Amino acid sequence: MKSNWLLIRISKGRHTKNQEGFTLIELISVLIIMGVMVSVVIKKFDLLSDNASITALQTAARELKSRESVTWFKIKLTDTGYTNDADVFNSVDKTMGQGISWNPGPDISGGRLHFKSQSIDLSRVPSTPTSPGAWQ
Repeated sequence: MKSNWLLIRISKGRHTKNQEGFTLIELISVLIIMGVMVSVVIKKFDLLSDNASITALQTAARELKSRESVTWFKIKLTDTGYTNDADVFNSVDKTMGQGISWNPGPDISGGRLHFKSQSIDLSRVPSTPTSPGAWQ
């Protein structure tokens, strides 16, 4: 009975050649697969970042249009009322927040709005005594 126990202990301690680790080909295959996966993720991240920048610019353009309308209404409600488009344009706050800049700066007919690597061209429809100006 004692000899069987010794035989079991000895056989448990033996290693076979197949249990030594991964082969070089297996390791290279895993690295190649991981490299492909990382490159796909980076491309998706860049696309997502570009889409976020475009959305930020579109949101800024809508905000600018709203500011133009609110300013026009405030001027219309004053004692002097609407005088001309230049007064409305000069009264609108055109600073759009952190990271968003004008280049060249906005003028009465429009401008180019930038955020990170993206930019959009905006044109401005002048205000009239019956309607506010609009950024498009």
